[in-house]
Amino acid sequence: FGALHCASNNAARGAGFHVLTELRREDWDRALAVTLTGVWLCLKHEIPALLASGGGAIVNVASVAGMRGEATQAAYSAAKGGVLALTKSAAAEWAQRGIRVNAVCPGGIRTEAIEAYFQHAPGVREATVAVHAMRRLGEPSEIADAIAWLCSDRASFVTGHALVADGGVLVNPHTL
Repeated sequence: FGALHCASNNAARGAGFHVLTELRREDWDRALAVTLTGVWLCLKHEIPALLASGGGAIVNVASVAGMRGEATQAAYSAAKGGVLALTKSAAAEWAQRGIRVNAVCPGGIRTEAIEAYFQHAPGVREATVAVHAMRRLGEPSEIADAIAWLCSDRASFVTGHALVADGGVLVNPHTL
């Protein structure tokens, strides 16, 4: 199409599963470098290209972990929370120049990475599925559809938004 009109930034690296006091500094730094700084670097270089093309849309992939925090995943949660704040800052700075910046916040998605994790952690699959009100993991295509919508003209009045696509992780899936 001759120019950049939309982009999606999806960078993630955890620091393992450690309580905060046992997290190593180098693991913290690496998680933030990839997950948060990586998205910032993408924005830094995408925005001039979008301005040159007359505007467009950017969607950053955050996580519900960045909205609620997760035990033993402080670095990942903090980095994804930073992606949410960065998304809002970029949206505020560039909206008047024709650039919309939003985020998608997935819950557990059936990917190779999560399947590999489940292989090494018996019982975690069931516990992970159980925190989703829909009682299933999401499919990558479901997140791709959310990103495509936010990049489309159908979302032309949406900026600075965190679209939650989490299968109900942020609602209480348990009855009293």
